[in-house]
Amino acid sequence: MNEALFQFIWQYSLYPPSDLCTTDGEPLTIVHSGKLNRDAGPDFSEAKIKIGNTTLVGNIELHVKSSDWLKHGHQHDPAYKNLILHVVYEDDVIDVAVNTPVLEMKNLVPAHVIAKYSGLMHTADKLPCAGQHQQVRDITKEGWVTRLLAERWEQKLADWNIMLENTAEDWRNLLYWRMAANFGFKTNAAPFLLFAQSLPLNVTAKHRDSPEQIEALLFGQAGMLHGTFEDEYPNDLQKEYNYLRKKYKLIPIGGHLWKFLRMRPANFPTIRIAQFAALLCKSVHLFSQIIETHSVKEIEPLLDVTTSGYWDNHFQFDVPQKKATKKSLGPTSVQNIIINTIAPIQFLYAAKQDTYKLQERALQLIEALPPEENNITRLWEENQWTPKNAAQSQALIQLYNNYCTSRRCLDCTIGLNIIRSAN
Repeated sequence: MNEALFQFIWQYSLYPPSDLCTTDGEPLTIVHSGKLNRDAGPDFSEAKIKIGNTTLVGNIELHVKSSDWLKHGHQHDPAYKNLILHVVYEDDVIDVAVNTPVLEMKNLVPAHVIAKYSGLMHTADKLPCAGQHQQVRDITKEGWVTRLLAERWEQKLADWNIMLENTAEDWRNLLYWRMAANFGFKTNAAPFLLFAQSLPLNVTAKHRDSPEQIEALLFGQAGMLHGTFEDEYPNDLQKEYNYLRKKYKLIPIGGHLWKFLRMRPANFPTIRIAQFAALLCKSVHLFSQIIETHSVKEIEPLLDVTTSGYWDNHFQFDVPQKKATKKSLGPTSVQNIIINTIAPIQFLYAAKQDTYKLQERALQLIEALPPEENNITRLWEENQWTPKNAAQSQALIQLYNNYCTSRRCLDCTIGLNIIRSAN
């Protein structure tokens, strides 16, 4: 038994509610167990109990052992005076909380509750509920998945909102930064965001009609135009960048930040930067188009970009490839951008405008996309939980990263149902 589990048992009344009595033998009825307090002070507030014929309303403190009261120094803390009940798993020291009735629960907690919690905590499986989540009703899972997606976006958009405030509510700039980070995908998202933040959007706007100048600005700010080159094209970019760098007083990021190892050539940062350059060249009113578009079929053409001719024969500068290939954003990459940038920014914009209908459209946008395929979604599929769309795959990623890996089963609706079940 630990304190977290004990609080969980009390919060959800996972014990026989009848025939309770205090350690002094007085009959006890729990009318309301109270509200869990995660801050300083007693564990539960606004509780309501009945001892004998007396009804009490106030705070309740929980401890695994009553001696923990002394270990935690509550006897010296005014916040723990006037409790209506001290609930302990084991009453190993009598009368530690003066004039406070005590409820001992050692013989009240069902054995299956402790056993199921222990099983979730100590399993070697990556998913603690592997083999057990199937017993949870589908309607319960669907409600939890909806909440997980909202939680994922709340966490993501909290950071985005700060970025927005730092740019004086410039939505175009926020989209530019977040789109850049998305083009870096997971491996190179950080350096992509850094170099986009180092290159003002109004500078790129002035050179939108010149693909070569846009590539010079992007590759230069990415720190990839240092040194000498064999090919004519990177040398031309270097000359152009040196001029533009002085003109706009630009400071590039370090080229060492980019990762190439263990990546497919099509995902090299050089290719992604060239694709991002192509997007900037074709994007005149991208933000307004994205905000006003809520159909996958209408958004996909906005992201239909192909790199300039040099990249047909290269994945890196001065390294020719054997067979020429056009390098466009593939369907999976486009869907990734819709899921991780376009739908969330639509949701944030709608929230700022206090427009519920537009928020719903942002959710519907990713519900219209197929589920993502990655190590986490495959893990869920192997354990008989296959997401139906991208909204569900996002939720299962959140569930795995924020709950399963840290064994937060007590905070998870699935864990709650498994622990409460007697089966």
